Amino acid sequence: MSPLPRMASRVIAWACLAIAPAWADDRPSTPQRLHPAYVAECASCHLAYPPTMLPAASWHRILKGLDQHYGVDASLDEATVRQLSAWLSANAGTGRRAAVAPPDDRITRSNWFVREHRDIPSAVWALPSVKSAAHCPACHRGAEQGRFDDNDLVRPPGLTPAQGRAWSD
Repeated sequence: MSPLPRMASRVIAWACLAIAPAWADDRPSTPQRLHPAYVAECASCHLAYPPTMLPAASWHRILKGLDQHYGVDASLDEATVRQLSAWLSANAGTGRRAAVAPPDDRITRSNWFVREHRDIPSAVWALPSVKSAAHCPACHRGAEQGRFDDNDLVRPPGLTPAQGRAWSD
């Protein structure tokens, strides 16, 4: 083998090794099938957030505190809590995104969420078409299916020209 093809194969091998850790954490953001109780109980009030967005410890604390779920009593019977706990633990985030539980177990306060949305002016979250940072479908067309690709964003109604620049970057 001549030196050039050998060098190219080494570069390709090193590149594959360099991105392998990213592949190791690359799970679909939403399991193929959502647990029926998760859809019935959780998605009846808000987006069925992909379980990979939080570590298992966060999901466990959320389920233990359903009587005061971010200001709402979302209590469930013990059997449903056990089912959801097992399912959320099995599908919870395990990679870099979920390495650290966010403050108050809020997805919108996680390091990755803050980093991904750093260019969004705070006033955008208060727009009537957005409502809050937790209302993902306002901007992410595929949020209901667990898809949050930047190439599939929509501009929510009511943006000022200055606010709209975040979508142009």
